[in-house]
Amino acid sequence: MPVKALFKPFHLGTLELPTRVVMAPMTRSFSPGGVPDAKVIEYYRRRAAAGVGLIITEGTTVGHKASNGYPNVPQFYGEAALGGWKKVVDAVHAEGGKIVPQLWHVGSVRRIGTEPDASVPGYGPSEKVKEGQVVVHGMTQQDIQDVIAAFAQAARDAQSIGMDGVEIHGAHGYLIDQFFWEGSNQRTDEYGGSLANRSRFAIELIQAVRAAVGEGFPIIFRFSQWKQQDYTARLVQTPQALGEFLKPLADAGVDIFHCSTRRFWEPEFEGSELNLAGWTRQLTGKPTITVGSVGLDGEFLQFMVNTDKVAQPASLEKLLERLNNDEFDLVAVGRALLVDPDWAQKVRDGREEDILPFSREALMTLV
Repeated sequence: MPVKALFKPFHLGTLELPTRVVMAPMTRSFSPGGVPDAKVIEYYRRRAAAGVGLIITEGTTVGHKASNGYPNVPQFYGEAALGGWKKVVDAVHAEGGKIVPQLWHVGSVRRIGTEPDASVPGYGPSEKVKEGQVVVHGMTQQDIQDVIAAFAQAARDAQSIGMDGVEIHGAHGYLIDQFFWEGSNQRTDEYGGSLANRSRFAIELIQAVRAAVGEGFPIIFRFSQWKQQDYTARLVQTPQALGEFLKPLADAGVDIFHCSTRRFWEPEFEGSELNLAGWTRQLTGKPTITVGSVGLDGEFLQFMVNTDKVAQPASLEKLLERLNNDEFDLVAVGRALLVDPDWAQKVRDGREEDILPFSREALMTLV
């Protein structure tokens, strides 16, 4: 199957990508003090130089006291962090690439003791108390408005430093997804109950981001059926329900849906070979990004624990067939690009034998 489909330009409004290859957002924890440094700048620059059309940064925390859940994760607020990101933007643009930050709030995943303020508990849709201590603060309506304002400000800042859009992280059991998911959202107000109500927080947040950046500035929304807390979880069970879930998000201002799955080749619903990105494109009419073990023969979960397993480069034939059939528009590559910054160049040049395998050791350094 010809690889040229991966290297055709993509246009959406003001967003013009030289290729269909997207760097998936991957938390790296190499930004001490929340500030991306010279190593982070070079990390992203190398991918843009080697044919990645769109870089979606690792998750960057918005300016809310409970947004962070991990050490050395970059911030997207404050003069120092935004200054660091401006250098990343300039380096990527100099290589002809495009870049958007993934705006992130971890919600109830946060644990007491986490930087920058160790005394702040997780924030989530519903309160959680353990041994008499509040470990998750149930968000008030004022908290909700504060978080929405933080996302809007981050988007405004992204626009001001020259980013090419923003991605809102609404997947994987983090804050926005915690509102979606019935298992974590037990609220009885207008933000709880039906899935339509549980989507209200995301809809209002997207609307605020759109108002902050105006029309024409691309908003990507990442969502998933699975959660870190439950890999078998499903928000919706049918295509009809998926359409009912996604339409309000699209109407609120989403331009591109980033449809997170663990294996891109798996059908989302019985009776069709379409994956989540394929169904989302069909149901919303919006461009979609597919993702999930692209270019590797082993999916990421087996590398979440100490292991000597190695994921070898895998055939792209099925992926290219789906892309050529317009099932989705863009392809996000994660671990294959993490370990091999020249992955896209090697694929384009037919040098598959030179592509590096992925092992857990690759997580320990930035290359």
